[in-house]
Amino acid sequence: MTQSLGFDFGTTNSVLAAVEHGKTRAIDFDSPAGRYDTMRTALSFMKHPNLGAQALQIEAGQAAIRTFIDNPGDARFLQSIKTFAASPLFQGTLIFARRNGFEDLMRAFVARLKDYAGDAWPVEGTRIVVGRPVRYAGANPDDNLALERYQTALGSFGFSDIRYVYEPVAAAFYFAQTLKQDATVLVADFGGGTTDYSLIRFETHAGVLSAMPIGHSGVGIAGDHFDFRIIDNLVSPLIGKGTQFRSFDKVLDVPSGYYANFGRWNQLSIFKTLKDFADLKQLVRSSLEPEKLEAFIDLIEHDEGYPLYQAVSAAKMRLSAEEETEFFFAPLGERSRKIVRRSDFEQWIAPELGRIESALDEVLEKTNTAAGTVDKVFLTGGTSFVPAVRRMFERRFDAGRIESGGELLSIAHGLALIGARDDIDLWTAEAN
Repeated sequence: MTQSLGFDFGTTNSVLAAVEHGKTRAIDFDSPAGRYDTMRTALSFMKHPNLGAQALQIEAGQAAIRTFIDNPGDARFLQSIKTFAASPLFQGTLIFARRNGFEDLMRAFVARLKDYAGDAWPVEGTRIVVGRPVRYAGANPDDNLALERYQTALGSFGFSDIRYVYEPVAAAFYFAQTLKQDATVLVADFGGGTTDYSLIRFETHAGVLSAMPIGHSGVGIAGDHFDFRIIDNLVSPLIGKGTQFRSFDKVLDVPSGYYANFGRWNQLSIFKTLKDFADLKQLVRSSLEPEKLEAFIDLIEHDEGYPLYQAVSAAKMRLSAEEETEFFFAPLGERSRKIVRRSDFEQWIAPELGRIESALDEVLEKTNTAAGTVDKVFLTGGTSFVPAVRRMFERRFDAGRIESGGELLSIAHGLALIGARDDIDLWTAEAN
């Protein structure tokens, strides 16, 4: 059996799994922030006196987040770097006066994973199978460019063979190990930045599992967008969104663009260094509700972005199990304490739900597949716990056909299993 490493390079989290004696095992990462079997897809860069003038201390995952929080203003932090992979507009970013392209960032991230994995990292000559979304996030994504960048980044690590498989196909393969009979399977993979669907026919002949891809679809929307909707409705109004300021004899709205920075929590720290932040400070003097803009400024200056997103994520998770929950963010005081109903949350995310549902319709319609002919539906990814998302499937498929599991690990394990097969060419989704 071919030695194989599955790499689920995710928008929010990344996972590695290896095949050992025909079975998969997750690779643990022992970083300065602790030991984990998943890593946040994040990097931090910081100058260190013991490393010389040109060298940088680089951390990944939870250790990168800790470095960023502990060293405000000194550490450069990047998260969700996968969102840049397919963008022709992204030609690199300056990190301490040195330009880093996407390939450099991905290479740095994988290098830290290798260091954190230690002896668990596979020997040279191992095949690596990397997951890729059906639709990359961003405007006008270029799939071929993304895979070229992946290939360049991974080419220096000594892998004997680098392959690419659709993420929902890998999740389907992981799920198919539990099938007792031939089945047509629809997999819905909800990541941090993308939602992907894959429809596959699994059959077993002479004890060998085979699969026939029927169709794929996807959309660049997922859980991160849900988080932003909570912030936009609960937090942004408390810190000035929708308020006005006086300019000479006119009353104008505070620019809503200031609040778009909440799309990624680390953008709030970057915002602190921009001219827009200086402009925001100037608006306080002419604001009709200056106390709200002052709260916004305090939040930025005290680097409260990460704690805010933790509070938002926790509220979202509670709403998956409860009809209502209390949201509270201490830095904004008692006025941030609000009861949030699940029905409110579902109304806020209705536009995103509509696009996710349209992508589901697309895969069924373009393959001419009736919902009644789908034997199993496998939901994976944290957003699959959101009740409104699950109802989307229950409206089309019998509840008994819907299953879930391995929300964070299933793709990496499926990738590793596919990589160990002799018929890997049947499973890959290479560049066009």
